Amino acid sequence: MRKLTLQDYVKRRNGVPLGAKGSLQNMLIRSFGASSFEKFWWYWNPIWGFYLYKFFQRPASRFVPKSIALIYTFLMSGLIHDVPMLISKGTMIFTPWFGVMSLVILLTRNSELNLNGYHWLVRAFVNLFFVLKSLVLALWLVGAL
Repeated sequence: MRKLTLQDYVKRRNGVPLGAKGSLQNMLIRSFGASSFEKFWWYWNPIWGFYLYKFFQRPASRFVPKSIALIYTFLMSGLIHDVPMLISKGTMIFTPWFGVMSLVILLTRNSELNLNGYHWLVRAFVNLFFVLKSLVLALWLVGAL
């Protein structure tokens, strides 16, 4: 089996090669117009996703169920995002926020929520709603609201 390269991964997610014109536009259109919140994350930031998959999710899924590996990967991504805030202010928001988003992915996956039959704007609104609602819930959980 051929090893998946970053270039292959990005092209699979974005529909265009790494660094190609229109790459950011494709990422945004595909992410927000995704048929599920899980697919939203499938398309979002494919370069970051490649390394998260390679160094966190794939190794973790060898030892724990895939759902736990997903939560772990989102928490590690949040922690990496939080490092500057931890150093400068001693606070964290990304880790709880990303943890909540991983739970939303699992809930929407298990409920088989599929937005395929809806207009792109409806899908974009629903995916944005999940992102923002997750943020509000995370802020509430850490006592920032």
